[in-house]
Amino acid sequence: MPFALVSCRWAISAARDEYDLPGQLVWEFGNLHMRCPFCNSEKDKVIDSRASEAGKVIRRRRQCTQCSRRFTTYERVEDTSRLTVIKRDGRRVPYDRDHILTGLQKACYKRPIEAALLDRLVDEVDKEIFKVADREIASIDIGQRVVQKLRNVDQVAYVRFASVYHKFSDVGEFVDEVRNIQRTGTEPKAQQRLFKT
Repeated sequence: MPFALVSCRWAISAARDEYDLPGQLVWEFGNLHMRCPFCNSEKDKVIDSRASEAGKVIRRRRQCTQCSRRFTTYERVEDTSRLTVIKRDGRRVPYDRDHILTGLQKACYKRPIEAALLDRLVDEVDKEIFKVADREIASIDIGQRVVQKLRNVDQVAYVRFASVYHKFSDVGEFVDEVRNIQRTGTEPKAQQRLFKT
């Protein structure tokens, strides 16, 4: 009987705050249960299920039967045809979209950027690289696509990400990149300038 591997990620909404917590799956007598992130109970009921991201993801709204709090889980089918990423040092590692998301989250730390926007950005990069690459892709190519998209979202996050991606060796290279941004005028409208002139 064929089956698909499913990757689950919590996105819990409590009051006005949103938290991303690792999903906790509990195996019990051949059944998988989602563990409540609030009270750790293994009993919940699905209130609503919807397809999102063009049918690639199923969003399930759940309610814990123990504490009555609600949380959301996302189920994503893992692609069994793995893409290999060629690192700068020649190593080959399996492609992992979460690696891109983690890098973006670090670059956007304490910036006014919604998590949903980062997810969309990663989805766009993901879609692009699977169009152009069959089995292997260079990490430089992935990084360049991320840098181009992030530059139009937030300048500070862009410079943070670019400093790691381009491996700036000194402050001069960092300052040159900031000046380049100022010259090209690719400043998002809702964002303050990096430096006042």
